[in-house]
Amino acid sequence: MEDLLAVLVEHGMLLESARGPIPNGAELAAGEPIRGSWWAHPAAHQIYDVLNGLRDSPDVARLRLINGKITLVHRRVWPALACLEACFPPQALARVDEVHTDSGSHRAISVPFAEWLPDAERRAGAALDGAEAMALLPECLRAQCEAQA
Repeated sequence: MEDLLAVLVEHGMLLESARGPIPNGAELAAGEPIRGSWWAHPAAHQIYDVLNGLRDSPDVARLRLINGKITLVHRRVWPALACLEACFPPQALARVDEVHTDSGSHRAISVPFAEWLPDAERRAGAALDGAEAMALLPECLRAQCEAQA
């Protein structure tokens, strides 16, 4: 997991398993492109363990930020999101948590940005100017913010 965490820190964001404009964690954990569901991949257990390790990190938030797909976002980017919050719909910045129900199933719940973002990252975001914040985002999100400017 340390290797994938280092990649996440470097990029700031990874898609959890979807295809899109930034790398995806499932394929990085597998070490190759995945056709179909990663659950059917021979390395599914390793992929599961690595993704769960990232999900459990206090430095990683799972958001539906890029194309509505689960995006793993490292803490170093959170101030940029705070600075540019107006560029994104509220549901894109809501943290997606998985909870275990009494029946044993999993259910996703959304935690609004204002509730999950730590005060330190909110203050750091307030200290950034728009250009500094944009530089921390992947190109696909910069374009989205520029279109709204």
